[in-house]
Parts: sequence; C-alpha cells; structure tokens
Amino acid sequence: MDIKDLKSLIKMVTETDITEFELEAAEDKIRIKRGCAAPVVQYQAPQQMIAMPQQMVQAAAPAAVAAPSAPAETAAPAAAKGNEITSPIVGTFYRAPAPDAAPYAEVGQIVEKGQVLCIVEAMKLMNEIEAEYRCKIVQICKENAQPVEFGEALFIVEPL
Repeated sequence: MDIKDLKSLIKMVTETDITEFELEAAEDKIRIKRGCAAPVVQYQAPQQMIAMPQQMVQAAAPAAVAAPSAPAETAAPAAAKGNEITSPIVGTFYRAPAPDAAPYAEVGQIVEKGQVLCIVEAMKLMNEIEAEYRCKIVQICKENAQPVEFGEALFIVEPL
C-alpha cells in the first residue's frame, strides 16, 4: 500500500463518525484509531464511587445532629434568615489554605466582596470560592474536608 492510499484512508476516517478502522491485506496490516471513548467511562465511575460515601455521610450526619435538639432548632432559623453561598462544582470543601493554617472565614465575621471564603478541590485543582458581596457569615454548612455537590450550600450569609 502506498502513501496515497494511506492518506485517502485517513481522510475517510476523519470525515466520518468512524472511531476505529482496521484493514488486513496480504502484506499490509493497517489500524487507524480516532478519539478515545473509554476514558469517559473511566472518569465517570470514580464520581459515582464518591457520591455513594457522601450519601452515607449525609445520612449519618442528620442522626448525629438530631440528638441535641437545641442546636438543630437554632440552625433552622439561621438558614431562613440568610442567603446561601453554594458550591459551583463537585469536590471537597476546605475552610483553610492548609491543614495548619487559620480558616478563611468564621461565623460572625464580616467579609468583603471578593474575599476568599473557602476552597473546593476538584480533581487536584484548588478552586477559591469568593464572596459575591459584602456580608456577615451566619452559618458554615460544611465541615472541613467534607465532600460537596454542585449547588450544595456552603455558607449562610446575611448581606450588608
């Protein structure tokens, strides 16, 4: 098989939806692969594994919080009074830039617009979550190093 024939085979594969082409002739064996569909499945499987322990953690957490009735009652009105700052991505919530460092924000603290409140780690990337407006931290909804889902509340704040 000459280069001209090989180029035409490659052109045929790229112009169609074919992801893999294999040709065996008497003296020649050609295999052309395009794209990679398998890693998509591999990347989705770990996300499902992460979601399962989180559901178990969430199921166990309400039982632990429900035991002392007074804190649970005070948490509900605080949630109703403020605005939620939610996670823009799925990942792991961190209150501080390092394990031995002070947290970015504490309950009762007034934060300015653009000030970092926490970090959400996703696939080894540290994403800083910033305050969108000047506000007072009323409640921190997650514990340090706890997994979070997209849209899940991280903080309850009171706009100032």
